[in-house]
Amino acid sequence: MAITDVIDQMFAAGKDLAARGEGLVQRQLDLPPPGPERDRALQQLGIGALAGGALAVLLGTGAGRRVAGTAATLGGVAALGKIAADAYATWQARQGAGEAAAGAPIVALDGEAAEQRGRLLLRAMLAAARADGHIDSAERARIQRLTMQLGLDDELRLMIDAELARPLDLAELAAGAGDPAAATEVYLASLAVIDLNHPDERAHLDQLAAALGLDPALAAELEARATAG
Repeated sequence: MAITDVIDQMFAAGKDLAARGEGLVQRQLDLPPPGPERDRALQQLGIGALAGGALAVLLGTGAGRRVAGTAATLGGVAALGKIAADAYATWQARQGAGEAAAGAPIVALDGEAAEQRGRLLLRAMLAAARADGHIDSAERARIQRLTMQLGLDDELRLMIDAELARPLDLAELAAGAGDPAAATEVYLASLAVIDLNHPDERAHLDQLAAALGLDPALAAELEARATAG
């Protein structure tokens, strides 16, 4: 399963959370034991929807906030890339310094380049989900069980586990964003799982912006677009 597809499903699950409430979505994700009933559930819901929904619920969408709060605006990877590019163009115009190459948005990438950007965005979301410290060892074990139950491919499952286990290092994360396109997308992906009213999470986002080298006015433009409506 492509990582960009998983991210799209996370935003789709966020919309469900906003519309129907976390409890209903969580119950939908509780699979029966192995057997015909479980097979029917997987077939009806789709493995991508289950994987994305599970991550959305488990990685901090409590009480309809975080992913649910920005899902309607960001929509998915394609919308995230467009919003980031439009925000960057607006910021450039306000600087009056002419246009400079921003790099390729994720929608313009394919193959391994798209997967690398997708991994970077998912890493950013996983890091942001941990900003308030709510993913402890018990929550990690729960995520591990569910990702194994859903049958995610080993590479993706191990990546998620490794990211949840590693110390938060925003400088190392930001180093993976080699151009403004990647940097603005990383910021937006992180914003999608941040509660701006939570001091620790707000601090995480501000520190990430500094690590990415984003101008405060650009960060503000990205935030305004992501939270519009």
